[in-house]
Amino acid sequence: MTITRPAEKLFNSRRVYDITTFLRRTLVRQYGPSDGAIPRHTYSSLLMKNIRNFSIIAHIDHGKSTLADRMIQLRGMISDREFKDQLLDNMDIERERGITIKSQTICLPYKAKDGQEYILNLVDTPGHVDFSYEVSRALTSCEGALLLVDAAQGVEAQTLANLYLAMENDLEILPVVNKIDLPSAEPDKVAIQIEEDLGLDSSLISFCSAKTGQGVADIFEKIIEHIPPPTGDADEPLQALIFDATYDPFRGAIVSVRVMNGRVKAGDTVIFMSNGAEYRVEEVGIFRLQRQATKDLSAGEVGYILAGVKTVRDTRPGDTITLKERPCATALPGFKEVQQVVFSSLYPVSTDDYEDLAAALEKLQLNDAALTFQKDSSVALGFGFRCGFLGLLHLEVVQERLEREFDVSLILTVPSVRYLFYLSNGKMIEVDNPAHYPDPAQIQRTEEPYIKATILIPDRYMGAVMTLCMERRGENTSYHYPTPGRIELTCELPLAEAIFDFYDRLKSITQGYGSFDYAMLDYRASDLVKVDILVNGEVVDALSQLVHRSSARARGLHACERLQEEIPRQMFKVAIQAAIGGTIIARTTISALRKDVLAKCYGGDISRKRKLLEKQKAGKKRMKTVGNVDIPQTAFLAVLKSEQS
Repeated sequence: MTITRPAEKLFNSRRVYDITTFLRRTLVRQYGPSDGAIPRHTYSSLLMKNIRNFSIIAHIDHGKSTLADRMIQLRGMISDREFKDQLLDNMDIERERGITIKSQTICLPYKAKDGQEYILNLVDTPGHVDFSYEVSRALTSCEGALLLVDAAQGVEAQTLANLYLAMENDLEILPVVNKIDLPSAEPDKVAIQIEEDLGLDSSLISFCSAKTGQGVADIFEKIIEHIPPPTGDADEPLQALIFDATYDPFRGAIVSVRVMNGRVKAGDTVIFMSNGAEYRVEEVGIFRLQRQATKDLSAGEVGYILAGVKTVRDTRPGDTITLKERPCATALPGFKEVQQVVFSSLYPVSTDDYEDLAAALEKLQLNDAALTFQKDSSVALGFGFRCGFLGLLHLEVVQERLEREFDVSLILTVPSVRYLFYLSNGKMIEVDNPAHYPDPAQIQRTEEPYIKATILIPDRYMGAVMTLCMERRGENTSYHYPTPGRIELTCELPLAEAIFDFYDRLKSITQGYGSFDYAMLDYRASDLVKVDILVNGEVVDALSQLVHRSSARARGLHACERLQEEIPRQMFKVAIQAAIGGTIIARTTISALRKDVLAKCYGGDISRKRKLLEKQKAGKKRMKTVGNVDIPQTAFLAVLKSEQS
């Protein structure tokens, strides 16, 4: 292969070139005159030496998106007039909440101090534990990671969790102390914490302020110096790993890939190895602020493939793409399947909106492969869907996106987790919906999922947090002091106790200084019961809950009190009861409205007044017999709220 000097002008960071053209200049300068010949395999390996793939990982609110913004600005990818915060976050809900929900990729050109030109593929990742699956998938496309730590907050729970994820993927980790411009910043103290707690080399630590841009330029040089280039062979059969996918209504699924070996270009016929589906590639390219088409993607590169794929479900993250004409021998290892941990039923406020809700969930699932749903029905609420989520924040985000993007008003049932029931006939069934609770006489034993919770707090809150863990049936609690004044508490908790309001309570009792992370452990024996809510003697199935027997009365009473506040008064008394089977465990009563039937009765015989009162009493009795109580939408939402809200 002969490489000739390109006709374009020397590198200008504000212009966008094809990656091959962009890097070819460096090779020509390095290997003499323009008519010099370089073997193809040498050329491919030289191209990869000038590529760096890295992600930014950190705890929530430690500045990942802000650092990505500043890097994009410094590389001249956007003008000051067009700049806005959270450039890579393209959903309104991400901007309003100030969080990243979907990991995003961008390709940055960079000219190093030694004159060499590089391509930096940056992946911005979420920080919240509910979206850790996005982080784990993004890390497989990288060789290195920037681990951000807040100079005021220090190392927190999700910092450790993301560090372990990066280490599992064998990535080179560069620690970065961010927010050094804050008045409360203690960068030297945090640097010691990074070295002692995380075991990272202090000489690799960069200090910066992503907000002001101070120290960000030096991070680029450390990336070039310490993060290794990708490996692979462009001449081998194509092996490309799918690490993400989004949906474009005009172009179909946009498949994000990391090419491990080989190359792919428009016109190739590719095979998805998990399902054998064949597609003809329409376009390949790289991620800038907008997608930019290129001639091809070769080993070591991160980019996208458009092939007319109609649904994201056909593009399973972790799947391997190869060429039909020259397939690879084996598929790449891929990822673990995403396991939903929280389940809730969604119902439209108006039954006429059922079809709209079905269409909205289908479209939303195209952009969120972690969401699962199936048809469900309720006597009280009609037809709806039973949905699986990765946590309560994931549930809130899905609810808000459905209401905002698809204009669907929703009612949610009480979130629950998946329990295991072992029956006397030897069968084991999984139950995540109280409506499918088996006959208690047939149950031999029940099991519920447990998590390993890691809590980082200042030591002055230790007593309050220990009490909270004990209230939530915590087991095997242990702690150690990573640094003076801070405690890392480890506790094994039932998942059902953690999803209700545990995180809110933790933040409240630690005045916002506590951080929380968890990982699934196993299933353990538990004494579970089904708590039914009865309104005027009728079971409202949408309010039923599966809870541990020890907390059944408290949950039942809480639901009754909330409903008493929300259900309007009737012309007769309304009893609201919580029951386990035939046993009432809690009750509240909504007193009757009293109509003054004697208002027009002036004086006269007392028997006249008594006659009117007896007539009213008989009417109320008949009304109570046939009376139907309408439960407003706000009552279902009120039951979801904790006692403190």
